Amino acid sequence: MEFTHIEGGKSKVVDISKKENVIRKATAEGRIKLRDITIQAIIDDKIAKGNVFGVATTAAILAVKKTPELIPMCHFIPITSIKIDFQILGKEIKAQCEVKSVGKTGVEMEAITGVSVALLTIWDMVKSMEKDETGNYPQTVIKDIVVTRKEKNEKETA
Repeated sequence: MEFTHIEGGKSKVVDISKKENVIRKATAEGRIKLRDITIQAIIDDKIAKGNVFGVATTAAILAVKKTPELIPMCHFIPITSIKIDFQILGKEIKAQCEVKSVGKTGVEMEAITGVSVALLTIWDMVKSMEKDETGNYPQTVIKDIVVTRKEKNEKETA
């Protein structure tokens, strides 16, 4: 097996300069498990730090745009669209992040980063409600972060 990001024992960013620009899309999702009282406070817009989904959406968008600053081998690519959605599913909130680009490399890392930061932001927004008497978070869990779709449309080059 040959590693694309290692040459002569040293890390490198893969040269994509000869690749064609194509339309690319990736979707990632993940979940955060919260206490019932916290979920209800989010629904009722009673979280002291503000609107949870509004702030988490903004955080996810910023994270997508900064992915190459966080993940060392990611290329800076032009993002053409970011869509963040949330769904309350009982004691969990599912976050979904869809990223589109016209470029030479995929956007799955940007989608994963967006959904991860959305979930981390939700945790930060509600942590005062999630703490137990010892200051810990025994019921709060971020889980199931996964890329659910990755597309490359080579027929529609840019």
